[in-house]
Amino acid sequence: MIVDLDRFKPIKEKAKNWDRIQGNWKQVAGKAKVQWGKLTDDDLEVVAGRRDQLAGKIQERYGVAKDEAEKQLTAWEAKADDSWFS
Repeated sequence: MIVDLDRFKPIKEKAKNWDRIQGNWKQVAGKAKVQWGKLTDDDLEVVAGRRDQLAGKIQERYGVAKDEAEKQLTAWEAKADDSWFS
C-alpha cells in the first residue's frame, strides 16, 4: 500500500503550531483576549494553552456550535507568526 504523506503535512504543521502556542501561552493569551474579548482572564488561565479548552470557552461565551468555534480557532491559529512569540 502506498500512502501519500504530503497530504498529512497540514495536520502536522497545525499540531506543531499549536504546540508552540501552548508552550508560550502566557504571551499568546493576550492575542486570544483581543480576538475573543468576551473571554475573561480567568477563562484564559483555565485554558492554559489547551486547544480543546479554548474551543469550549469560545462556545460557552459566544453561544456558537463546536464546529464554528473550531473554525474560528483554526483561522486565529493560522495568523500565529514569529512576532507572537518574541
